[in-house]
Amino acid sequence: MLAAGCTFTPPERPPLIVPAAAVNSATLDQYRMAVARRILDRNPSYVLQGTLQPMLRSLVVVSFTVDRNGQLVQSAVYRTNGDDEAESTALSTLRRAAPLPQPPARLLNGRGQIELFEDWLFNDNGKFQLRTFASPQAQTID
Repeated sequence: MLAAGCTFTPPERPPLIVPAAAVNSATLDQYRMAVARRILDRNPSYVLQGTLQPMLRSLVVVSFTVDRNGQLVQSAVYRTNGDDEAESTALSTLRRAAPLPQPPARLLNGRGQIELFEDWLFNDNGKFQLRTFASPQAQTID
């Protein structure tokens, strides 16, 4: 049983390696949203509907690489509070969403890939929201 919780503080992230041609951040944001939507759509039983609790069970940041065809090349937990179950859920829901949408060619690096990060925000019940589409957290503990 996990007794520790966490509030949502956006983690510091390393800079993304995005080609100079990808100066249109709207394109990158649109792609991030398409990836997040795919993850949510492919994992409805894991998705939290409603409001995130004030003290989250876990925040799992996953780094992942997608190739030009939308195939998941690699994924790894980048930051966590040590909740093995939440880490496993984050990684498995990402894998279940593959193949991901094909990234726009101008976002690809020299290897024909794009590197991304996403945050899985977990309530005590094990359900999550992705930071890209997360609702505001509750302000009080009931």
